[in-house]
Amino acid sequence: MFIDYAEITIRGGKGGNGCVSFRREKYVPRGGPNGGDGGDGGKVILVADENVNTLLDFRHRRRFQAGKGKHGQGSNKHGKNGSDVRVRVPVGTLLKDRVSGQVVADLVVHGQTVVVAQGGKGGRGNARFATSTHRAPRKVEAGAEGQERELILELKLLADVGLVGLPNSGKSTLLACISSARPKIADYPFTTIQPKLGIVSLDEFHRTMLADIPGLISGAHQGKGLGIRFLQHIERTRILLFLLDITSPEPQRDYEILCHELSRYKAGLLKKPSLVVLNKTDLWPADHKYPQIKVKGKSLQHAISALTGAGTEELKRLIADQLDMLKMEKEI
Repeated sequence: MFIDYAEITIRGGKGGNGCVSFRREKYVPRGGPNGGDGGDGGKVILVADENVNTLLDFRHRRRFQAGKGKHGQGSNKHGKNGSDVRVRVPVGTLLKDRVSGQVVADLVVHGQTVVVAQGGKGGRGNARFATSTHRAPRKVEAGAEGQERELILELKLLADVGLVGLPNSGKSTLLACISSARPKIADYPFTTIQPKLGIVSLDEFHRTMLADIPGLISGAHQGKGLGIRFLQHIERTRILLFLLDITSPEPQRDYEILCHELSRYKAGLLKKPSLVVLNKTDLWPADHKYPQIKVKGKSLQHAISALTGAGTEELKRLIADQLDMLKMEKEI
């Protein structure tokens, strides 16, 4: 099951208490204070792990507590620090503070870490309070409480190409045709009810990641259909691929609906380079010209049949060219 949203509560470990102790040795009748400090509480650390693909685990465990620091002991023995807790999350996880709404971190690289809850400091033992005028203090400090906070985890898939289209436009068929992914395919709307990733081999040496987003409908940005939950997954993509059903009565209107929903969800999405792909050419009369779509911004058009594979090799070359252009622009 693909889960891309979770709320968790985290808490750093409590610091250990300082110790009251005095030297008690033979021939030292009035030994000074030797109470050690308490250990610091453990931290809660989130780690981006490419081997984790979903936030499903956080449905079953929503609270994470780091270890407590041990209390100080006599003979100036420092208490042991509490154990840290490392929580693995998928690469692409955005962390937000649930109370303030502020972004805590954006974990986009495998192995990236962030400390999300500090442990409490250990209390000082009585040896720390000895002075020239007060040589036998009994004063100590209690360990401080660890930091506690509530976090929102949002998973945004990391893919170079975002595949968007209306329900039943053939996105899953295309994903299965040009990648190693094997999504569910059927001739009815909303076959895809969760995002899927596919690795596309552009040539012998280059591969890219393509994300198939559940079909959008008019009003998706307002919560209609299935698309609103997953629009966030195209935010990180570098290229948008608009897949249109060439047999639709109004493919131009379908394109306009997709553009409208993307722009209403987040301004600037349509500034990404894009490809407008007409699908299901195997159902198109051979003696008819393909319809021309009036596109927005920097967009190329291409026609394919995801079912038969016609035109898909050329499509992969167009994707490769777009990615190369973006790479060159970044290097300039």
